[in-house]
Amino acid sequence: MTSPLKVGVFVDAENIRINGGYALRYDNLRRFAARDGGTLLRLNTYIAFDGERAQEDHDYARKAYAYQQMVRDFGWKITVKYVKRYTDDEGNVTTKANADLDLAVDAMLQAENLDLVLLVTGDGDFLQLVNALQNRGCRVELLAFRNVSRALQRQVDAFYSGYLIPDLLPIAYEPRNAWGELGSCVRGICSRWFPDKGYGFLNYLKRIDGNLWVTDPRDPDSPFESVFCHANEVADEVSTEDLMNRETILEFYLQESSQKEEGKVAQNVRLVYNPGRAGTATAPPARLRNGA
Repeated sequence: MTSPLKVGVFVDAENIRINGGYALRYDNLRRFAARDGGTLLRLNTYIAFDGERAQEDHDYARKAYAYQQMVRDFGWKITVKYVKRYTDDEGNVTTKANADLDLAVDAMLQAENLDLVLLVTGDGDFLQLVNALQNRGCRVELLAFRNVSRALQRQVDAFYSGYLIPDLLPIAYEPRNAWGELGSCVRGICSRWFPDKGYGFLNYLKRIDGNLWVTDPRDPDSPFESVFCHANEVADEVSTEDLMNRETILEFYLQESSQKEEGKVAQNVRLVYNPGRAGTATAPPARLRNGA
């Protein structure tokens, strides 16, 4: 019997916050990290805090402290990075709360007891850290949302888009969203598109488990599911080029198929992110008349 992997997670929270991961759910990030029965030895996150602002803005301070306590309640160790302000010769003020050094040092020191390191960042400055961890025998995986370093993606052993992980980011306009159920809103990619026929198929991750490498939805062990999509259900801002780019992140509702028993179709398909252009989420889609 093989022993469970010893896992460490290191979150560059400020980088994630400004690059699509605002409102990241640390409870579900923890579940994702342990998806293959791994033992979570380290759960580290590095969070920026503006002490100067907190002295003047008590509402900011209250919310920041409450958020930090919530994260701690999920079992995470928080390293607070205090915002520093710098003034140049022309009087321009810049702020910085860089966690790179702290995260890198912690990861290297703690890697001796880890089999798998999950880095949550898109910052290419961590490329040397990834190399060093791999040379020490650790498997290194990366999770991020947007503006992810290409070099970092190529170097890690696996990359996961945080947009595609069920419930890792809340659907703001669907507070009671039941990801994967009929009527729910999910995020996925277009696996096949036929422009001349006006339809294609979208894939989404229906559950978190250790078989994320089984990407073919036809495999019974695959956690992915494929749904039919007609061009009429695709928002105007989503181009054919977007649909034919496997890196494009789409958001859509799941509805019951009228053509296939127990099948699903995608409705109200809209663009979330395409790294090839400045695609951002549009306004929330209109509620479907049949109750989605």
